[in-house]
Amino acid sequence: MATTVLLVIGTRKGLWLATSRDGRDTWEVTGPHLPMTDVYAVAIDTRRHPRILAAATSEHFGPSVFTSDDLGARWQEPEHAPVAFPPDTEAALTRVWQIEPGPADEPDVVYAGTEPSALFRSEDGGRRYELVRGLWDHPHRKEWFPGGGGQAVHTVLAHPHDPQRMLVAMSTGGVYRTEDAGRSWQPSNRGIRAYFLPDEYPEFGQCVHKVARNPAVPERFFLQHHHGVYRSDDGGGSWRSIAEGLPADFGFPVAVHPHRPEVVYGFPLVADARRFPPEGRCRVYRSEDAGDSWSALSDGLPVEGFWSAVMRDALCLDDADPAGVYFGSRSGEVYASADEGDSWRRIVEHLPDVLSVRAATV
Repeated sequence: MATTVLLVIGTRKGLWLATSRDGRDTWEVTGPHLPMTDVYAVAIDTRRHPRILAAATSEHFGPSVFTSDDLGARWQEPEHAPVAFPPDTEAALTRVWQIEPGPADEPDVVYAGTEPSALFRSEDGGRRYELVRGLWDHPHRKEWFPGGGGQAVHTVLAHPHDPQRMLVAMSTGGVYRTEDAGRSWQPSNRGIRAYFLPDEYPEFGQCVHKVARNPAVPERFFLQHHHGVYRSDDGGGSWRSIAEGLPADFGFPVAVHPHRPEVVYGFPLVADARRFPPEGRCRVYRSEDAGDSWSALSDGLPVEGFWSAVMRDALCLDDADPAGVYFGSRSGEVYASADEGDSWRRIVEHLPDVLSVRAATV
């Protein structure tokens, strides 16, 4: 394998870039880029030339979206706030939680999920964004409430072939879908349990942490919930638990293999009140049958004393074959696997707590 793999690492104090040009044997790490910013969301848009997008929040200057078209050598920021609520909404942007390139046949479209919960759309490659009014004006919005991390849209999944269809997920509100390019949205939480509400199977109000899918099977989704792991085979119309075989059903990230739609990864934690890996062991869990069974992956990972966590956007795969798997911890370590999770090694340490990672061949 001679392709170059780029790993973008967003942290609470800036962004780091790790590049491998030798089959992921060695990594060159640069940073901090965008120092002293919270980087909750990063993306590598490879639909034309590689463009890195980073959603960074400065305590002094506020939230923004930076782009780089030369693999991080230089960064551009729009003169005016690229993501901003219109005056009539009487809302102010807290931060951007998600940056998601649109489908391949819309190479200039990029989406942003934000706090407070809203969806923005860019038609110039991610430099300027417009509020998607249909979701903002939804009658449920006044009943969405913040979870432990805030009240934000943190999953945005555009349909790979149909620009009319999209799925978003939020804490706390649950999953919503559109089939008319964002003009109207329907809650899509049937089967997802919300134990903390009087009605444990409400129409909306679930605390969904992350949703993932493989473009080759766009009607199948995997979902990590606040105490629950689920799968949908009908485009989000209904969900069923696939937590059997996991040591715990709480966690944040879920990621799907880029070439094998049945393969899914997660990082379980004990519970919401005990956000540690079970027994203090660092283990990624992988299913090779779409969640019907799970295997613990730990070769090369700490076997004890690992009391950190992996956040919702801090586990990802690259698009190489075989795929690389990566995760970053809140203790500032980044681990990588070049054999789809069978074995691991630490490639970066002593960073600020890791909030987001994305990888791609460039």
